[in-house]
Amino acid sequence: MTQQITDRQDRAVVLEDITDANWRDVADVAPADDQRRFVAALGARYLLLSTRGGVWNSLAVRAGDEVVGHVMWAYDDEDGTHWIGGMIVNEAEQGKGVGHAAVRALVQRLAALPDCREIRLSYHPDNTPAARLYTTLGFRPTGDFEDEEVVAALSPAFDVTGHSTS
Repeated sequence: MTQQITDRQDRAVVLEDITDANWRDVADVAPADDQRRFVAALGARYLLLSTRGGVWNSLAVRAGDEVVGHVMWAYDDEDGTHWIGGMIVNEAEQGKGVGHAAVRALVQRLAALPDCREIRLSYHPDNTPAARLYTTLGFRPTGDFEDEEVVAALSPAFDVTGHSTS
């Protein structure tokens, strides 16, 4: 059973498939200028990776009635892990708990998959807000690096607050 996830403004935060109705809003998602060394300047780059790369699956992040972000996921069939990547929250929506809620919603979605054993993501070591966000959700560094980024993992046996679900 999935629970409703909200941001700090008590707006429901949901993940939606990319459709003809929302793709433009997702493409226009833009982070704060100082974050562009860590993430793409626009959601459009991640949409292209999803549609042309054949690995990633893009999702719109909706808070209330508005598309406010983008996140994507992939499955690595070499090691059986699921990955979270390409998360952007519009600059005007940052600091409202949207990113936290979006990651919780995606972890909930991935953990419900029968083959989900571990969820991974990566972040630049200088991106301390991302490190703090993922740590509060129970992700722990694995000691591995992916393209100079710290790899962190979460077992689906734990919820996104680090508590055992068994």
